[in-house]
Amino acid sequence: MRSDLVRLPEAAQRMGVSYATLKQRIYKGTLRTVQTAGGHHRISEGEIERFLGRGAARGSRRAKTSRAPMMVAALSGRNQLRGVIEEVRTDGLMAQIRLRIGDQALTAIITRDAVDSLRLKRGDEALAIIKSTEVMIARESSSSIVDRPTSIGHRRR
Repeated sequence: MRSDLVRLPEAAQRMGVSYATLKQRIYKGTLRTVQTAGGHHRISEGEIERFLGRGAARGSRRAKTSRAPMMVAALSGRNQLRGVIEEVRTDGLMAQIRLRIGDQALTAIITRDAVDSLRLKRGDEALAIIKSTEVMIARESSSSIVDRPTSIGHRRR
């Protein structure tokens, strides 16, 4: 067996989709696999790269064609998160989109017009593009009390 072939659970995790979604894509023919003698599917590293859009960056004509709707120019790469739409809820003029990014979920509120014009539906790939002037960082609290200010000039002990 080739060393560049990946088992489906690992491939699904790396691609940020569920195992079931990965199997659906294989059965629909949107992902190419190699079958073992026992009938198990394996995905090549190249196919994972193509799915993640990295093939387009290396100049692959096929990847550029198949990924064109997902290509976004002139944005910071660190502010783009690729995932799969888990849920689309619409109510009046607004819509709520839940995007699965690996083992995390991101929820965005956008207009219903945007959902309609982008034709967003469950199972579609999408990019979350984050623009913000503030970023908040949090940590889980520990059992020890940390010396921190409670108000200007006073400290809790």
